[in-house]
Amino acid sequence: MLISKIYPALLMTTILLTGCSSTQTVKQTAPTNFEQLLNDQVFPDYQLYRIETIEEVFALDQEMKDFVRNKLITEKYYLRRASKLLKHIFSKEDIDLAYQNNANLTAAQAYHSKTANCMSLTIMAYALATEAGLNVKFQSVKVPEYWIRNGEHNMLTGHVNLSVTEDRDPHMLVVYGKEIMAIDFDPSVYRSRFPKKTISKQDMLAIFYNNKGADALVERNYDKAYAYFKSAIKANPTFSSSWGNLGILYRFNKHYNLAEKSYNVAISLDKDNLTAYKNLTYVLRRQGDLEAVERINNMLNEKRHKNPYYQAMLADEALFRGEYLLAKRLFNKAIRLKKSGHEFYYGLAKVYYALGEAAKAEKAIKKAISFNQFPSTESQYVAKLNFIRRNNE
Repeated sequence: MLISKIYPALLMTTILLTGCSSTQTVKQTAPTNFEQLLNDQVFPDYQLYRIETIEEVFALDQEMKDFVRNKLITEKYYLRRASKLLKHIFSKEDIDLAYQNNANLTAAQAYHSKTANCMSLTIMAYALATEAGLNVKFQSVKVPEYWIRNGEHNMLTGHVNLSVTEDRDPHMLVVYGKEIMAIDFDPSVYRSRFPKKTISKQDMLAIFYNNKGADALVERNYDKAYAYFKSAIKANPTFSSSWGNLGILYRFNKHYNLAEKSYNVAISLDKDNLTAYKNLTYVLRRQGDLEAVERINNMLNEKRHKNPYYQAMLADEALFRGEYLLAKRLFNKAIRLKKSGHEFYYGLAKVYYALGEAAKAEKAIKKAISFNQFPSTESQYVAKLNFIRRNNE
């Protein structure tokens, strides 16, 4: 299912979590009468869940304000102030933020828990940067389709980061608006020069709600999921991922007509929302429209066959089903398409371990460690390597 996150979509169902070639925001037209697809009667208890306001999502408490005053405002030079913010976010002496994929948190929650995913990091950094008087903008980054496993579901993730631009100063020989820094959990994404577009604070709020809804969907708390998806759509009716995830929610609850309409809205807003297309095929197959299913699947295979992350997602599904030889073949295909993909070697190591080939599993883990750039991920890989060694003695 395919679920969408940052943005989520579910495979087996893919859930969409949050992400053009332009840095200008291009607004889609909101679907006509979109509120007719928000059927509150299907989820009568959705109002029991309190949804964070935009003020609460971006709020700084007194400790965070003191941090800005003591560590950032004291630096009068704009570039140094921005650099200090980036340094303090990851410094072990200060915030010491660590990556956690499902940490869909407000600015204050991320600051105090010292964990965040790219969405929460971006929200927290935006709030701190704004308090420090920096010019900051949210950016959605158009990265290749990338999936992570969450139990029986695959989560399709997008990517966001924060762009810091130079302060307006008539005495400086710079072009106003020129980016001087990006605050990003994954610097390789920034260096890869993927297309980016500026998004608004309201757009970011919709992404936050969508991610919270995706988490509730995975937990099978359907009323809560609906509460968040509805809030996401109200915040930004043109955000395709929320419509796709709403379609999944309707399908899980056997409201197939509403699911089909929601998927079609998602596709109308973003023709590249391949996850919405895939999830639509589940409804079309149930209706017996096998010709449409075949047409969509052929289109998806054509677009995805050279995507290493798609191959790795299929490998993860095979591994989950216990089809180890198929999983091995698919992980190796992903590696052929992208030799530096540390997560592909890690997946291959799990396959080898399941097959009882500990020496090959150890070799694959070492490869994963050599290509990985994230300390928190490295500790996970090292722990797995030590486990394999202990059990192979």
